[in-house]
Amino acid sequence: MPVPMALSRIIISETSDNQVIYLKEIDGERTFPILIGIFEATSIDRRVKGYPSPRPLTHDLVVSAVEHLGGEFQDVIISELKEHTYYAKLRVRHDGELIEIDARPSDAIAVAVTCQPHLPIYVNEEVLNDVLGES
Repeated sequence: MPVPMALSRIIISETSDNQVIYLKEIDGERTFPILIGIFEATSIDRRVKGYPSPRPLTHDLVVSAVEHLGGEFQDVIISELKEHTYYAKLRVRHDGELIEIDARPSDAIAVAVTCQPHLPIYVNEEVLNDVLGES
């Protein structure tokens, strides 16, 4: 069963290639980091802080394209952790069908915070158990 999570923290470092976002369980205490790139981190940070962009950024383009083609974003699921790499799905409804689009978690979360209202973010229980060493 997927666990509802919220973006709780964004750490942007000017001295590192890896940036960090933290997701926190909405109805619990579990939290975990995901390393992401600078572009995705700044895109997420801009959206969370409400900073406008003079021209559409990549995540704006994705949201606009899906909406103009009649799709409706539903949510984001961080679905797997394989060999220290997270996998995510952007879920879109189109003509009554649920379409799951493979995405990096950083891009999926950037799309989630670009949508208005922001999309729900879920993490599969198995991923949380793997990350936190629970069984």
